[in-house]
Amino acid sequence: MATRIAPSSDIDLWSDANLREPFGAYAALRALGPVVRLEREGVYALTGYDAVRGALQDWRTFTSARGIMLTDEMNARAGAGVIMSDPPDHDRRRKVLNQQLVPRRMRDREEFVAARARELTASLPVGRPFDAVHDLGVSFSVSVVGDLVGLPMAGRERLVPCAQDAFDLWGPAGERYDRAKPGFRELLDYVQHVVTPEHLTPGGWGAEIFGAGDSGDVSPEECPGIVMGYIHAGMDTTASAIASAVLLFGTNPDAWGAVRADRGLLPGAINEVVRLYSPVQRYTRCATVDTEIDGFSISAGDRVVVLIGAANRDPARFAEPDRFDIARPATDHIGFGFGVHHCAGAALARTELVALFGALADRVERFDVGIPQWGANAALHGLAELTVTLH
Repeated sequence: MATRIAPSSDIDLWSDANLREPFGAYAALRALGPVVRLEREGVYALTGYDAVRGALQDWRTFTSARGIMLTDEMNARAGAGVIMSDPPDHDRRRKVLNQQLVPRRMRDREEFVAARARELTASLPVGRPFDAVHDLGVSFSVSVVGDLVGLPMAGRERLVPCAQDAFDLWGPAGERYDRAKPGFRELLDYVQHVVTPEHLTPGGWGAEIFGAGDSGDVSPEECPGIVMGYIHAGMDTTASAIASAVLLFGTNPDAWGAVRADRGLLPGAINEVVRLYSPVQRYTRCATVDTEIDGFSISAGDRVVVLIGAANRDPARFAEPDRFDIARPATDHIGFGFGVHHCAGAALARTELVALFGALADRVERFDVGIPQWGANAALHGLAELTVTLH
């Protein structure tokens, strides 16, 4: 088959409306094809499951080492940390995280996470409304990850807002991008001055990472960037999934009843939450050579936006993709990414979500949820506020 030119669209994926509710725009782009040129940004959007998964799997053709954002300003930081590097640098840095986050190591932490889940759920009011985003999702995730990494208590309240600002810098230049810069600088300042051996709890994951720098597994200069992965992407994404799960269980009470009757359904239900409302919706890769995707031409140097959220609702892959179905065999969702950059913290996130909703299932018969208020972020999709009452 001859190489084809991709269809184009002037849809603005980064408008406030499409950030709060992106799924209509995704459907419109998928209708055009698995590869669509976004004229506003001059990049290609990958809209279909196979196209997204294929690009994520082929890191040699679609590199992260030239940055995963839209702007040259932010991509100039490429090569630092784990997510903006490729093998062999990526593998060397990722190995340090894997030693902490692989499932067998997470089993050693399950009781700690479960105890923290029981502690939080016992403190939640019954019959009185509260905010599921901050009082449940953010509170739990920051507490768990902060303690595992060994972060000081002071300053934790700013970590999620600053991380969300950092994610806003993954999008195009403009007003949102400019508003996010101070929060990102605050996050960098925190990593530089607080995430240091003298401030981290001995024996915590942060101290272990700096220990790997002392032993030569990674360079000392790389350690802050590796710890940054926990701070930038290890709290707000899980908090988002927690709030989304409350919304989905609240609006699908039969699913919550099934989980309460059979806790073995929880891991599959969590997969379905992450598929349906993937916390990270989009990021970019850069083509290293002339290539093609599904027969559409991509030139060396072209930037492609991998639309995780669109891929996870592709009807060619998932039947009735907009429906919440906890019995769906959704283990092939790519809400945690795919390939060498599959989310290092996926096992931790699953452990947190299963523990928290297992503890809630012991206590809560139903969630009465208010009208969801979705946030607008250049890379994330999550609730800004969700009033919930436990019964």
